[in-house]
Amino acid sequence: MAQHIRIYEAGDPSGPKYEKVSVGEPRAGQVGMNQDVVGDNFVDTMFRDIVADLLDRIRLSGTPLFHYELGRPWCLALPRRPDAVFHYLSRGSAIIEFEDGQALPMSAGDFVMVTRGEPHVMWSGRRIKPSSLLDLDRRPAHLGVIHHGGGQQPFSTVICGFFSPLASSVLDLLPSVLNLTPATEDDWLETILRRLVSESAAQRPGQDAVLSRMTEVLFVEVLRSWIKSLRPGEGRWLGAITDAHIGKALRLIHERPAHRWTIRELGRRAGLGRSAFAARFARLVGQPVHRYLLGRRMEEAALMLESSDDTIARIAVRVGYQTRTAFSKVFCRHHGLSPGRYRAQKASWRRAK
Repeated sequence: MAQHIRIYEAGDPSGPKYEKVSVGEPRAGQVGMNQDVVGDNFVDTMFRDIVADLLDRIRLSGTPLFHYELGRPWCLALPRRPDAVFHYLSRGSAIIEFEDGQALPMSAGDFVMVTRGEPHVMWSGRRIKPSSLLDLDRRPAHLGVIHHGGGQQPFSTVICGFFSPLASSVLDLLPSVLNLTPATEDDWLETILRRLVSESAAQRPGQDAVLSRMTEVLFVEVLRSWIKSLRPGEGRWLGAITDAHIGKALRLIHERPAHRWTIRELGRRAGLGRSAFAARFARLVGQPVHRYLLGRRMEEAALMLESSDDTIARIAVRVGYQTRTAFSKVFCRHHGLSPGRYRAQKASWRRAK
């Protein structure tokens, strides 16, 4: 069974990069959850544990979802968004075009996620003046289907939505645009996507809650599909987990972010000298040890601020800072807001959705 993954990085003049990933039969050099790259069961287990923890932490803070039936000709424009945007085309065809002129063709069954909310246009094959997606009748999907376009066949059915994960740094690991085509109708991703279409087509009791949960599962499935496609050196720290040395250090940092880790101690635990460890870590992870550790602590702190009622002082201790003042300075430098303002802003955004 093969699942097709197309990756596009904004600004890359070479255009889309095509991948073909075998689900359950990893390709040579692949570091996904079915592959033991270094021939060590411990490293394979470590990879699974860290990825499981990552997936378990994902919570979406409100997921607007819209169901469109589009008749040709049609052209929709979406401005820059703070969230990840996704489109699932269950019927018909479409083209997504970005500001740099790069275009992605879509056919029935394609799922596209614009990870960092870059502005783009989606059209039926003949360019006309675009209508803003945000100016259409934007009733949530649980209130029915939205019809738009010229009314000519062939029609296209599109589900559009937004992913706003609490652990927003998860999106930073992904390429700018991810295009997945499920392998078969029995594929889990295909099952979830088709269920979203049917669930959103008519009003039912509890429909809003069902769609919200299904969208959360969809996001996890998209992440899992992408992780399975990674080669060594791709995906930053996710790709580095399977390294026999750096993987051990990453597991220690993820399990105990508050510990006062030094390069020497992590290197010793990983089985390398200080200099060799620091160089290998920076090469595989993409950043120095101290910067990664700080980012991990700030990610943990942000997640706790969003998802718990713990005091800022308590959170400071839990991520390795002895005083609230010291923690607040580092947090503000990293996120651009004080911990209190960050918590208030996230709460305000959730109420507004």
